[in-house]
Amino acid sequence: MTGVGMFGASVNGILGHSALIIGLVASLFGAIALGYATVVGDRRVLRTAPNYAWLAGAAGFIAAAVMMNAILTYDFDLQYVQDIGSRSTPLLFNIAAMWSALEGSILLWLATLSGYTAFIMWRYRKRLDDPLIAWALVVMFVVTAFFFFLAFGPTDVFATGAPGVNDGPGPNPLLQNHILVMFHPPILYLGYVGFTVPFAFAIAALITGRVGEGWLMETRRWALLAWGFLSVGILLGGWWSYEVLGWSGVWAWDPVENASFLPWLTGTAYIHSVLVQERRGMLRVWNISLLVATFALTILGTFLTRSGVINSVHAFADGSIGPWLLGFFGVIVVVSLSLIAWRGDRLRSPGAIDSPISREGAFLANNVIFTVFAFVVLLGTVFPLIIEALQDRRIAVGQPFFDRLSMPIGLVLLFLMAVAPVLPWRKASTELLRERLFVPACVGALALAVAVIAGADKWPSLTAFGLGGFAAGSAGRQLVLATRRQGWRGLVGRANGGMIVHLGIILIAVALAASNGYTRVAEFTMKVGEPVAFDGHTFELLEVVAFSTERSDGLKAQVSIDGGQAYAPAITRFTQMGTDIGTPSVKTGFTKDIYLTLEKASEAGATEAQVKVFIKPLILWMWIGGGLVAIGTVLSAFPGKRRRKPTAPTSAPVPTEPEAANV
Repeated sequence: MTGVGMFGASVNGILGHSALIIGLVASLFGAIALGYATVVGDRRVLRTAPNYAWLAGAAGFIAAAVMMNAILTYDFDLQYVQDIGSRSTPLLFNIAAMWSALEGSILLWLATLSGYTAFIMWRYRKRLDDPLIAWALVVMFVVTAFFFFLAFGPTDVFATGAPGVNDGPGPNPLLQNHILVMFHPPILYLGYVGFTVPFAFAIAALITGRVGEGWLMETRRWALLAWGFLSVGILLGGWWSYEVLGWSGVWAWDPVENASFLPWLTGTAYIHSVLVQERRGMLRVWNISLLVATFALTILGTFLTRSGVINSVHAFADGSIGPWLLGFFGVIVVVSLSLIAWRGDRLRSPGAIDSPISREGAFLANNVIFTVFAFVVLLGTVFPLIIEALQDRRIAVGQPFFDRLSMPIGLVLLFLMAVAPVLPWRKASTELLRERLFVPACVGALALAVAVIAGADKWPSLTAFGLGGFAAGSAGRQLVLATRRQGWRGLVGRANGGMIVHLGIILIAVALAASNGYTRVAEFTMKVGEPVAFDGHTFELLEVVAFSTERSDGLKAQVSIDGGQAYAPAITRFTQMGTDIGTPSVKTGFTKDIYLTLEKASEAGATEAQVKVFIKPLILWMWIGGGLVAIGTVLSAFPGKRRRKPTAPTSAPVPTEPEAANV
């Protein structure tokens, strides 16, 4: 219920502002107190540090809960509710409206980050006398304070709106017609924000000089879980795009898509690279740099999506936080590089790669390829902004640029996924490689033969299918060996859980190659009772019907596929915004999807309608692959039965059957 305080401000506004102020103060005091106590060794002050974390965590949660209450009770005294609230919007989409615009998205980020900070404090509350833990929490307090400041100051999510407003337009119509808006942003934020934890420990390692292998033990699982959330969040975004936007694709190299993909690339490189430092004490600079890059790219991505500098279906409107985010990004980069330079001597690896044909060599190649991939995506994303800033002219870097450069990189990564899991540490003999790669190579050849029989004839797709089979055979071989030795318990642990993730990534890559290379499209002006044929299927328009709700009205075409069930692509007009939104209808199958969109229909009862048909091969396997990625990430987070501690570079044994590469 809308309520007004004694000074004319909304009660929700007063409560929200109070929570943000308390959270900001608690975060600042927590950073100062913990830093001071660590420097001077004051255990009395050190014992007060958890209270600041609990207070900041509670403040972030309360601020988000107050805003949710304001939206659900239609408190139109608040400007943000006036912008995105509506009495006619269904409950599900009113809940999702909280993070549908700039101010609410920062509030969701803040609530997630303060929750992480409170949880990390609880997890390590008995080890605050360890400087590594203490400085990591100082870093998290500082980052949390920055986002409390953004929510309270530049965005002012609880600002009072114009008087007399009793209703609003609701969220963007594209965010009102699919349930995935409830899950995609929060899960993506859990990944985005989650990388703050390993970044904080990396900075703490640099501050304390403990840049060996010890800090990795504190961060590996956090980095893995953040990576898993980010992976699932990105895939759910692709699913939303497929189901909602009506273009039948899942990835268009949109700048906002790229903003989430960039930290995924560097995070993936880190999760692989960390194994080398744990095992051989090598790649220390790589690992620190990859974590710094991953966190910095999350801030840069936040700037790109929330500053108004890019136009995108995913981006938020122009806001005032762009300079603050860009400045924070600059501080992160300068401070991190300065610390790395300061600790340069200690970051030197005590060992060296004995042979490029080894596990270490494969991971180093993996780092280089992922870094090049990230650079290509970053260049294509920010180059138009640089040109506009320097020359005051607009240019566009389109999908062909990214496809042309990413395709060979992706094929190389598939090859590394096939070879790396079978390589031993230090050096591999020709006989060993021949033995371990025989079965994977056979699987790759079989996959290539099946693709040719199915009609594949383009060399990029054929290469992807063959390498996908090769990599799947390598991962499958490792899993079979593990289950033979330990039963189903062998699937638990980062080695074999990582192989399940590999299988998921391979399925996604193969599905993308198939759908991008072999999508077939046709557009028909269908007449009622007159079937049309396309690609071995028949489509018959049964009728054009109208529908209406409190917030929208529209038309849908009932189209029967192959004389069976009718599917109903639609065009919906959201009356308060006057915006027409197309809604596709999809028949999903194991080998292909039949994807229908309504392009034009005059009125209900019309005898004809213009319908576009897409035949999309193997799309379902992309979502199955995403499920495997999620399952494998969870399994990787738990310690396996055979867990090795790091050994000195000169004494690392060569296993008879190597641990699989973790993703």
